[in-house]
Formats: sequence, structure tokens, C-alpha cells
Amino acid sequence: MIAPVVPRRVEPGPLLALAALVAGILAGQHAAPASAVPLLIVGAACLAMSLTATGWRRLALGVVACSLLGSAVMQRSLDGMAHSSLIGARDAGEFVVVRGTVAADPDGMRFRTDVVVRVSAFAVERNRRPAIPVHRLVVVRASGREAGTLRLLTMGDHVSLSGRLEPLVGFDTRLQWRHVTARLVDVRLEALHPATSPLLRVANSLRDATLRGSAGLGSTDRALFAGFLLGDTRDIPDPIVSAYRNAGLSHLLAVSGANVAFVLALVGPLLRRCTLAPRLAVGIGVIVVFAAATRFEPSVLRASVMAAIAMAATFFGRPVSPVRVLAYAVIVLLLVDPFLLHSVGFALSVGASAGIALWSAPIATRLPGPRVVRDMLGVTIAAQLGVAPVLLPVFGALPAITPIANLLAVPVAEPLTVYGFATSLLLSLAAPLRPLASVLHAPSAAMLHWVTLVARTCSRVPLVIHPRGAVGLVAVTCLAAAVWKAGATLKPDARAPVSDAAPR
Repeated sequence: MIAPVVPRRVEPGPLLALAALVAGILAGQHAAPASAVPLLIVGAACLAMSLTATGWRRLALGVVACSLLGSAVMQRSLDGMAHSSLIGARDAGEFVVVRGTVAADPDGMRFRTDVVVRVSAFAVERNRRPAIPVHRLVVVRASGREAGTLRLLTMGDHVSLSGRLEPLVGFDTRLQWRHVTARLVDVRLEALHPATSPLLRVANSLRDATLRGSAGLGSTDRALFAGFLLGDTRDIPDPIVSAYRNAGLSHLLAVSGANVAFVLALVGPLLRRCTLAPRLAVGIGVIVVFAAATRFEPSVLRASVMAAIAMAATFFGRPVSPVRVLAYAVIVLLLVDPFLLHSVGFALSVGASAGIALWSAPIATRLPGPRVVRDMLGVTIAAQLGVAPVLLPVFGALPAITPIANLLAVPVAEPLTVYGFATSLLLSLAAPLRPLASVLHAPSAAMLHWVTLVARTCSRVPLVIHPRGAVGLVAVTCLAAAVWKAGATLKPDARAPVSDAAPR
């Protein structure tokens, strides 16, 4: 369970800086792709001056710096996409041989596999010229036998592939916001070598150990287990995925910021035994490894940076409010990768975090019932309010049953994640316990069955909220709040002293 955040005074500085950064990114997107070096220099200078200024000058310089830097990083990112030695071969439809590193785990349907590869060099087959160095992402699409082969790849593997380059068209154009510049089809895997990065080797070992330790579960439960813990939904049956989506519980099958908190809770006893400096180092190390194991999903990036900022603030004795931490985390991530502004997962994660930070406590205090229920329901409603501005335009509707479904399912997610991780790692390391895998994972199976039952039951509720209905609901809520406030203002205070008009 996520406890509601105690509201604090929201300082406008970080929020204004974030708004300026977003405005700058959008302005850079509509400008022509360019290196934008002057904007980077001026923006960095303004940022440096803001660190020594005070008062309104510091705020003004910070806002200007974020606006200029946002425009510069977006223009530079677009420039890198538009000007590359790979672009000519792509537009000509050349057959090429590429060498690179798998940038994300494979995805796709049953007889088709897509995998994003970071190309380090490529050669046109007909030219017989030396390989041309390049650092760009391509999406490799395979079908048939090659699809089954590519499906076994993992992030960090070094591959050599042959195929035909072609531009992104149709639905694939959305991949440009993941820095993908081309599509490689008619693919053949020429060579494969395992990951050499120390971080990815540790992360992949942790991922393999987690999945290996879930062998005591049934096939469907094991697929759900991988989705809950690692965000790997490739083997989950489509009807179950649809049930989670229709109940508003699909966020449980995608690694979210809550998983970062659960993992930190799992290593909490170790962190509490450390002094401040080792605690900060170990905590950030755990966050980085877990982010790599879950493939740096946007929601995990947001939560990881927030956790790192909060740990650093505690280390330096300057704890900050959750809203301020969220603003700083989003600013850092958008400066590193401005294309995250177009990620639906990133927007949903930020919206849910903002809703919880701003509204969970006020909502919980106004709900009837036991405090435990009020707190959980307050967090759920606040998160749904935060993601509604993203869900309604993108998906066109919001299940009305979502708050109830989350109230019933989310409290089980924390023990499932913590217990599941611990049990899987224990079974992977302790071979004598493996015959007891089904017994040790019985609580995991029970929790998975409960959440799936909630998803299937709530998905059958036909009530959904459309954009017009959402606007009407907001209007009615505001009107009711205004009437209630007016009534409370006009009602005489029973505690006020009554004057005695009788003569004495």
C-alpha cells in the first residue's frame, strides 16, 4: 500500500522551470533540426548564473535556461535523426550488414518479432567497402524461423545482422520518438555474442534468476509473474491482458514506479544497517541494477531518478517535498532525452505521481470509513485523476470501475512483488529447496489468482467515462463543492458564544 502524501506548500520555482522546459522542447520540435550550439551555450550560461543569483533573478534565469536548453536538446536530437550515414542507405532500400547491440528485449506477435538494435557500424552488401561507423537505432523485423531465433535475444547481446533497410511507415512512425531511424527487414542473423557490459550482465543474471526461480508456478501464472516483477508480458494470454486493460489494471503488468519502492523495501533491512554514505551508494546501486533488469522503462526511469534525488537530499540533510522531487526528476530526464515528452508511459507515470503527491491526502481526509480504506482509496482516486488527462485523449475512455479494481488489487501487488522476488532468488540460489518450489510459491500463486479474478470480474462492468462525461463530471463536482462551501460559510458557527440580551 502506498501511503498518502502529507501536503506541503508547493513552491512554484521547479514547476515554472519544468513548464519552461516543456515549452522549449515543443518550440525546438517545430523548428528545423540543427546543432543548436548557441542555444546550448546561452542556456548553460543562464543556468550557471542562476546558481549564484537570489530571489526573482534566480527564478527568471532558471526559467530562461530551461527554455533554451529544452529547445537546444530537441533540435540536436532531431538533427541526429535527420543527418546520418544510415539515412542514405535507408532511403535507397539498400541490403546491408549491420553490427550492433540489442537495445531492448524482443517484442511482437506469435509469428513476428521486433527488436530494437543500436547499430555501431554497417556496410552496404553490393559495395564491398569497409563498414561505416554509425550510432543509430533501427528496428529489426523478422518472421518465420528468424522470428523464433530473434525472440531469444536479450538486451545487451552483440549481433551481426543482414537485411534490407527501409523507412518507417504507418504505425511504425511512432518509433521515431524512441530514436529509431529505420527498419531492417528480410533479416538473417549472422553472428551472436552475449552481453559484455558489467551492468547488463548483472541485470540479466538477476532477471534470469528471477524467472528461473518461478518454475514452481504454472505456465500462465509464471507469465503473469514475469509481468508483475519485470514487465515482460510476451507470454501472457491475450484474454488476460485484455481483462487487465479493461479493468484499469494494466499498469500492474508494466513495471512502474511502485516496483522500485517495493525493491527498496526488500533491501530495506540492509540499507538500515548502513551509515549515510554507504546507504546512498548501495541504494543507488540497487536502483540502477533494477532499472537495467526492467529495461529502463520510462516509468522506472522516473521513479529511479526520484528515488536517487530523495536519497541524495536526505544524505545532504535537505529533504524536499514530493512535488519538488518529481519536478526535478522530470527536468533531468527531459534534458537527457527530450523524446520522452512523447512517451505515453512516461506521461502516465508522471501524472499518477503528481496526482498522488497533490491530492491523495486531501481526498483521504474527506472520505468516510476506516483510515486504512480511506488512505488506499485516496491514493487510487488521486492517481486516476492524475492519469485521466492522458488516458482520455489517447484511449478515448476510462473504465469507471478502475478505482474499485485498484482498491482490491493494488494492496496485493506489494507483498506479491516483495515475496515473489525473495522466493525466486532463494530458489535460484538454494538448489536443495527447488523440489519445494510449488509449496514456497503457493502464496505467489494465490495473490496472482486474486488479482486476475479482480481483473476479470471488473472488466465485465460496462460503465466507462468518455471525454464529454469527464467534463460533465468535473463540472458537477465543482458545482457541488461550491454549494457545499457556500453552505458551510453561511451556516452559523455553533461554537460561537451567544450574547445574552436579557437585562441585568
